[in-house]
Amino acid sequence: MTADQRIAVHHSGSPAIREISVADKEAGPYGITTGPDGALWLTLVHGGRIARLTLDGELEEYPLDSAECRPSVIAPGPDGALWFTRSQDHRIGRITTDGEAESFLVPTPDSGPFGITAGPDGAMWFTQMNTGRIGRIAGDGEITEFPLPVEGAFPAAITTGPDGALWFTLNQANAIGRITTDGDIALHPLPTPGAAPVGITSDGEALWFVEIAAGRIGRISTDGGITEFPLPDRTARPHAIVAAAIGDCWFTEWGANRIGHITANGEITEYDLPSPSSEPHGIALGPDGALWSALETGGVARVAPWRNAGARSVSVRT
Repeated sequence: MTADQRIAVHHSGSPAIREISVADKEAGPYGITTGPDGALWLTLVHGGRIARLTLDGELEEYPLDSAECRPSVIAPGPDGALWFTRSQDHRIGRITTDGEAESFLVPTPDSGPFGITAGPDGAMWFTQMNTGRIGRIAGDGEITEFPLPVEGAFPAAITTGPDGALWFTLNQANAIGRITTDGDIALHPLPTPGAAPVGITSDGEALWFVEIAAGRIGRISTDGGITEFPLPDRTARPHAIVAAAIGDCWFTEWGANRIGHITANGEITEYDLPSPSSEPHGIALGPDGALWSALETGGVARVAPWRNAGARSVSVRT
């Protein structure tokens, strides 16, 4: 099947943003990543499906064994497959590039797995929103769980840091967490109260994260030093973030219908999406060097990797 495509420019001089329709709005594209096969892989959170999209627009969908499992975040694994969280039925899913899927039940009931990433130890690491734990799943499906030292923390996104540890956001504890592959945990409180961090990424030197409630982008060094950069629109509700290079990060503004870019010194550039209220969630660096975002209303958006071509730019920090 070939996806429907649209080209749009939001005003004169700004970069063209290509939107591709991949599903109806009830399916809800949510997570997105680049697979080892050079295609983009998406979760259809409301449809219980995984989708594969090639750069030339070829689309394949793979129904999961439960239409209501809510596949959420997806990431490539060290085994050449894609791994994803199923937040509704509390399982970790795995799908090969040929579309063969299986899943593994998280031992703690009602765990609500959400974020997932490949660890430095050959396993996948994931967060458990509902039960305040970090999980590790080996290639054979064996799961180990590590309880957090705080109740009601709501761990969200997770990524591997440049120090060989796993770093994660604590949405309700207002902190950034770090866990070693041996299970040692440290928490770093955020300066801004009620910031509600969600997405997190590593640029190879530091960790960058978004504060959905405070409308800020944060940077944390591996020694725990935190800098926050407020967005021009504090109600933009930044959701996910990905690093393209050191000091070069891109993020979604779910509440403002934009894709944003931030540099190491805090310069922020924003690009309006062509379709109104498209609900950008996940974001990934594509195999073509462009930025790709999942739009929950039924599409994906591609933003070419050029800078400052007519978009508004502002440098602010606190």
